[in-house]
Amino acid sequence: MSGERRPLADRPLTEPHPSRLSPEHPDRARILAAHDAALAAGEAGYLDPESGLFVLSAGFLAHRGTCCGRGCRHCPYVDDPQSG
Repeated sequence: MSGERRPLADRPLTEPHPSRLSPEHPDRARILAAHDAALAAGEAGYLDPESGLFVLSAGFLAHRGTCCGRGCRHCPYVDDPQSG
């Protein structure tokens, strides 16, 4: 799917698909707070509170205009568990 232009999924950029961030994830609240702060600041991403790795925000990924197919946590294109 790399480089394929497609519409954004029908959900807010603040809400990752459950296949990418489970509602039961123990750090979900901290992850979403960090993501929301990055979105509000217009930043490309944030440092994951659990791993310390840099995670791209849904806003950055949406602005890029295509899905890279790498399974990004906040992919704004994935709309079912098998896509993206």
